[in-house]
Amino acid sequence: QVQLVESGGGLAQAGGSLTLSCVVSGRTTLNRVAWFRQAPGKEREFVAQIRWSSSNTNYADSVKARFTISRDNAKNTVFLQMNSLKPEDTAVYYCAAQTQMGYEYQGQGTQVTVSS
Repeated sequence: QVQLVESGGGLAQAGGSLTLSCVVSGRTTLNRVAWFRQAPGKEREFVAQIRWSSSNTNYADSVKARFTISRDNAKNTVFLQMNSLKPEDTAVYYCAAQTQMGYEYQGQGTQVTVSS
């Protein structure tokens, strides 16, 4: 079982920054942790992921060069640093983890609102 708790969402102005945190707990070995987002009336969208063993990262084209995913092993926390925010970044952001056995878990989400 894996528990994920997101925090750090809020209101930002266009061009501003926010940092989301995802605390991961549970006695299992992870394959990857990813951030997804879902805007009202839209489907869930992949944002970024980090491989647990290699720390390799991948990003959606829409956030490349603006967002950075990273992790703090000691705190079992994954971060999403979001810079140069745009109104279209407004969404509920979810942290999701995949275990090496292939099970997937998702947190409750945190709201990010970017005003123009």
